[in-house]
This record gives sequence, structure tokens and C-alpha cells, in this order.
Amino acid sequence: MPEPTFRGDPYRVLGVDRDATLAEIRRRRRELAREHHPDIVGGDTAEAEARTTRMARINAAYDLLRDPVRRAKYEASPQARRAREAEGRGAAGSGADYGGPGSEPLAGPPPPPRTRPVTARYDTSAAYRPRNATTTAGGPILRGHPPIDRRRGNGSELRASTPTGPVRRRATRPAARIPSLDEALATLLEFGRFHGYTLGDVAELEPTYIDWIARTITRDRDLVVRARVIQADLDERGVERAVRPPRPGFGNPREAAEERASSEATL
Repeated sequence: MPEPTFRGDPYRVLGVDRDATLAEIRRRRRELAREHHPDIVGGDTAEAEARTTRMARINAAYDLLRDPVRRAKYEASPQARRAREAEGRGAAGSGADYGGPGSEPLAGPPPPPRTRPVTARYDTSAAYRPRNATTTAGGPILRGHPPIDRRRGNGSELRASTPTGPVRRRATRPAARIPSLDEALATLLEFGRFHGYTLGDVAELEPTYIDWIARTITRDRDLVVRARVIQADLDERGVERAVRPPRPGFGNPREAAEERASSEATL
């Protein structure tokens, strides 16, 4: 349980000297109890409440000074040092009786004077704006610029207010040059089962492989263009090629597994 605290000077409350003995403190407490006890006022309720407060104060000071440990702690506290300094300057005489409120200065600086609580109410109705309302009531309304007609050829730059925004142009890759038939036939293959053969040799051995290159290869643009040149020559000469049926599951392991399972079930 925390130790009770006492605010003020208990010696001044009881009206005893600082070197008073325990017997003197007890005698002084009995004298103050006979003088300020609330039972002697009769039916005066206000006076009885005031005397009850005074007796509580007197009893608290007596409890502090009769306990040697609490009294020693109080004597070593800054509160007691300030009270002794105040007595040395003559701010209060030693041995003064407790005369009620106002006769006992508390230790420390005086409390600030009472003031009215600071309250305020701000009117924010002027800042309210309904939904989709303009903030320039009655003033000019800034509108965006209309899109610029590029067909006029005025050469002015596009503005950010146009619907498409600013336009940045960059150079694109030039179109691939169409090689001649001789250049296409002399093209050397570097992959597949016809590795090391030219496209002319492949066109003589298996023309459908030329169609496969023109339809399937995507990483080598020049090779595809040359294969299409040869493909057009074959069509022009009327060379018949067998159409390769699409291989089910080519490039897709799941479709290949399903096709294999269906073939095994048929067998």
C-alpha cells in the first residue's frame, strides 16, 4: 500500500516548533481537536463541513509527525527545506495557530488563478461543397482545348489537353527487302534434318518442308521471307505438295498424352 502524502507544512498546521517533542505534538493535537471538532457547532451544516475538513488536515499532520520514519523523510524532503527558508525570510511566524483557509501557505509556488475554460466552436459550413460543385461560383470556368486537327498541317505540337495526350514518335524497323529467287534458293539451312542443304535442294527433295518453314518459323525473319519467295515460285509452276496433317499434341505434352491414350484404347 503506498505511503500517504501530505501537502504543506505539518508544523504550521499544528502550530508547533520544528524541534517539538512527541508529547508536545500530542498535547497540541488535543487542543486543536477540542477547538475545531465539528460536533461543537450544533446544527450548522456548513460550519460542520468546514470543521470536518480542518480536523482531517490536523489529523494528517499529526500522523506524519508522530511517526519518526515519516517525520525524518519529511525533514529531508525539498518541501521541508522550502518551508524552513520561508520561515527564515519571515514569510510566516513559527508557532502560528491553524486559523482556517488562507492562514496556511502551501509549499511551492502558488497555484495559478482560476480562469474560465477555453472552448471554441468553429463554423465550417462555409467550407462545405456539394458533390460535383465548382469552387468558382460566378467566376470564369476554365475549359480544355479542343483537339487539334492534324490534317491542316499547321505543324504545331500536340498539347496535353488533347484526348490522346502528348504523342512521341520513334523510328520503326525498315521493311524487309524481298530477295530474288536465286538468293532464296541459295540460302543455307542451319537446323533440322536438312541441315547443310540449301532451300533449292529442299524444294527439289521435299517441297512440303518449304511450306512448313514459311508457316512455322518465327525467329528468323529473313529465312521466312526467302521460303515464301520459293513457295510463291512453286505455286506459280503448279508444283503439287501434300498437305501435312497437323500433329495432335505437337508442343503440348497433355494433348500428346491424350492422343496416345486414345490410340492405345482403339487398338
